Amino acid sequence: MKRLTYPFVEKDIRSLKAGEAVSVSGRIYTGRDKFHKHFADGGEISVDFRDGALYHCGPVVIRDGDVWRVMAAGPTTSVRENPYEPAFIEKSGVRVIIGKGGMDAATLAAMKRFGCVYVQAVGGAAALCAAAVKRVAGVSYLREFGAAEAVWHFDVEDFRGVVAMDAAGRSLFTEIGVESQARLDRLLD
Repeated sequence: MKRLTYPFVEKDIRSLKAGEAVSVSGRIYTGRDKFHKHFADGGEISVDFRDGALYHCGPVVIRDGDVWRVMAAGPTTSVRENPYEPAFIEKSGVRVIIGKGGMDAATLAAMKRFGCVYVQAVGGAAALCAAAVKRVAGVSYLREFGAAEAVWHFDVEDFRGVVAMDAAGRSLFTEIGVESQARLDRLLD
């Protein structure tokens, strides 16, 4: 298990290999469709993603007095952000993207060029993911985007996942697809 602590150092990120298990601790920010569209349209970004982490997540968060509590924080499908992610990686300096289901070749190329990895979180385990959130440090765009699409500032401890796309250009999604197709072809012969 490789341990990553915010801020994420490019050299450490580039040393990660597809297939390695990781534990992420420190600040991560959520961001989904509305955030990515806002960024693509030239909207101001109120948080600094440089050497940070973007989590594709629409959490369930409730207010308990003056404190936000995260009830569920599972990953959302990352493929929806493909049109935006290469430019976001380049312009923001983000080092870690967390989500589920993988991303496309253009995003992988941006990860390789700028030193970023994609970490596959466990889909269907929203309560487990939420348990890693130790504090909600803030929220941006709550009024503009709504709770599920807002940019939540999470302080996490031991948030676990697997490097599925690395900064060397490897993608487990691509490799498994190629291997599966080869097996299918052999079965059909």
